[in-house]
Amino acid sequence: MKNKKIVILGTGGTIAGTAAEAGDNLGYTAAQVGIGQLVAALPALTDSNCELLSEQVAQVDSKDMDFGIWRALAQRVAHWLAQDEVQGIVITHGTDTLEETAFFLQAVLDPAKPVVLTCAMRPATALAPDGPQNMLDAVAVASHAGARGVVAVCAGVIHGAVDVQKVHTYRLDAFSSGDAGPLGFVEEGRLRLLRNWPSAHAEQAQAAIKTIASSAVGQPWPRVEIVMNYAGADGRAVRALVADGVQGLVVAGTGNGALHHALEAVVLEAQAQGVRVVRATRCLEGRVLPKAGDVLPDSQGLSPVKARVALMLALLASDH
Repeated sequence: MKNKKIVILGTGGTIAGTAAEAGDNLGYTAAQVGIGQLVAALPALTDSNCELLSEQVAQVDSKDMDFGIWRALAQRVAHWLAQDEVQGIVITHGTDTLEETAFFLQAVLDPAKPVVLTCAMRPATALAPDGPQNMLDAVAVASHAGARGVVAVCAGVIHGAVDVQKVHTYRLDAFSSGDAGPLGFVEEGRLRLLRNWPSAHAEQAQAAIKTIASSAVGQPWPRVEIVMNYAGADGRAVRALVADGVQGLVVAGTGNGALHHALEAVVLEAQAQGVRVVRATRCLEGRVLPKAGDVLPDSQGLSPVKARVALMLALLASDH
């Protein structure tokens, strides 16, 4: 008898997508197949040492991911993690915003059990879909003894939530962990780990999930926008955002977080007016290295989109 459970939560995405023709990997519609159907179509999943449960949390193309779904997903993940018999959780998700959802869940839950996001670059109706293997690999990670934290699994590679980024528009191996490197690989159902799992901090996680849970359904989350530095950036967009009530700004600078002098002047004005500002880099690899005298705080190694999530959560916590 299987006395441990793996819970598979569906949110939609390409992995649940369908196209009119099997050879069409571009003109498909995401989020059409229910999670129950995806699981039933993979008899090999029953080979796991754990009992499988599935639940549909959302059914969206991940480009349309929103705070309401994040809130519901965090609550369902927290609910299942609290069950002693649950070994781990798998979440099927679209690739477009997977890295943001992964970081969000790691930030608010910091789980001591594995929470594995997986995905597909081809729809379920493709001639050679990649979703089934990704699901099998994700279940292998979720059932692995000692696994913990939020990770992403795609094309046999295990990425940590803090480092993972989508770096390619089309290839099956679309994700990278940058210069941090992946956590490991799934090879024929077995894990080969290269570094440690993300650590857990129970007290911090409990406080964070209470903040999310106590916010009313439909209550707007703090508004944080991303502004990019580039040749000729003059800051007019920042002034418009401030006038429109933005509460936080992440500035994706060039190189080591450098900003055009005109943009920097306007960003400093916004900070003086009470807007929370964080400085990241638009570079794919590396991080902003702070130096003495910096007026704008750096993103602590987070990419612009993840720095935005972190700043929203910080503002949300300060409101409670």
